[in-house]
Amino acid sequence: MNNSILNKLKYLRSRYQEIEILLTQKNIISNQEYSKQLSQEYLKISEIVKTFIEWEQLENDIKNIHSLFDDLEIQDLAEEELLLFKKKKAIIENKINQLLIPKDPNDEHSCFIEIRAGTGGDESSIFASELFRMYLRYAESCSWRVEVMSMSESEKGGFKEIVAKITGKGACGRLKFESGGHRVQRVPQTESQGRIHTSTCTVAIMPVIEKTKMEEINSSDLKIDTFRSSGAGGQHVNTTDSAIRITHIPTGHVVECQDERSQHKNKAKALSILSARIHAEKVKRAHQKNSAIRRVLLGSGERSDRNRTYNFPKNRITDHRINLTIYKLNEVLQGKLELLIEPMIKEYQADLLSSLCKSPS
Repeated sequence: MNNSILNKLKYLRSRYQEIEILLTQKNIISNQEYSKQLSQEYLKISEIVKTFIEWEQLENDIKNIHSLFDDLEIQDLAEEELLLFKKKKAIIENKINQLLIPKDPNDEHSCFIEIRAGTGGDESSIFASELFRMYLRYAESCSWRVEVMSMSESEKGGFKEIVAKITGKGACGRLKFESGGHRVQRVPQTESQGRIHTSTCTVAIMPVIEKTKMEEINSSDLKIDTFRSSGAGGQHVNTTDSAIRITHIPTGHVVECQDERSQHKNKAKALSILSARIHAEKVKRAHQKNSAIRRVLLGSGERSDRNRTYNFPKNRITDHRINLTIYKLNEVLQGKLELLIEPMIKEYQADLLSSLCKSPS
């Protein structure tokens, strides 16, 4: 085990033992606030400390077995026992690594997914609709619920922009690495000469924030416009000014919602999306200095900005952040996103663990 990690584990064990003693002292017990803080810290580190103690016991067992190798009568038995202990040690070390990786508090949340057409005109909006169907199929395979919050359709089909809420435990954690530029290379249906075109879309994954933790939005910072709904939804949407457009003046964020009959419901939807956008921007700024997570940041939507490339002629999909290429584009578009999500998560965790090893004890 890396010495830096070993030192961190020894410190956590020492702190765990210190808290155990503190929680028995009368002056600590009488201070409810401090006692509560200590109890929370104790609970937080208890699993990793207990796992480390188990690892130390295995280390001792392995050393003791090595001392038996000189006895020829039990040497074979000792070697079998040593192999079992080493396998168990590897499992425990993997568990320790997982426990040491900092937890993202948003990973267990539901999320908003926002897909915008970038460069490429009509082809870009068509690709945006295909991306949305891909995420919809993946969500269905995970038994998550998808609700379209707002959409802007293009004349040739597809979406200029679509925002959906994906409700399900762990949705944000599984999808957060989808944020960024997505590039498609193929011959558009409108191309008569069979030339391959490149178009782009951007995807943003934003956690659904609990109402108590939502970004405070000052009403004086909002410009709210109402207008008559248009597009799909039946004649009722055109009879009243139920559609809402909210502009957040300090950031310039604009959200439109028109899918509900009620102006009140459209406003509530728009505010929830706006709050998520403001929160995501705040998190993005905080992450920009962190090399381990800068890969997840939303790009510009320009052709040069690419997290992932979907090459249709070769049935190839490439994630440029981790240099992963697979020839299963059709399967991915059918919702088998685990082929890309799992390697991305593993790489991310390896980055975090590597930075943990390099950081001072």
